[in-house]
Amino acid sequence: MNASERLDELSFTVSGRVSRPCAEVYEAVADPERLSRYFTTGGAQGRLESGAEVIWNFQDFPGAFPVRVLEADRPRRIVIEWDGEATTSTRGTTTVVFEFEPLDDDSRTLVTITESSWQATPDGARRAFDNCEGWTSMLGAMKAWVEHGITLREGFYR
Repeated sequence: MNASERLDELSFTVSGRVSRPCAEVYEAVADPERLSRYFTTGGAQGRLESGAEVIWNFQDFPGAFPVRVLEADRPRRIVIEWDGEATTSTRGTTTVVFEFEPLDDDSRTLVTITESSWQATPDGARRAFDNCEGWTSMLGAMKAWVEHGITLREGFYR
């Protein structure tokens, strides 16, 4: 491996399509009441707006997590950061980017989630893989709830 092929930071991207307009899918993430219906099993407090700090609580994992909103550009993009371990960030955080792309005359939305900032170590990889699983699960749960009103997450992890 030469220096140009060196892996210094781990990140991942997951995506899925939701059969609803971009603005509706964006709100499923930005609006705490909607997010609490399918993802934050202990509730979400605070709307995802630029500069806000909100709380996401998961009953199936101990405690609540502060989430800092770096950018919110309705209905296309949300960027957050939250605390992590084995990160490359000097603040000990990872960055999550949600992108919402309209498809088929905005009757469907491609949701892409990218999270970055883990160390290229076994511990960093384990933590990145854990979060990759969580975001993939979130996409499936969001699709089921937004399209059909079905809650998938309850009882999934515990």
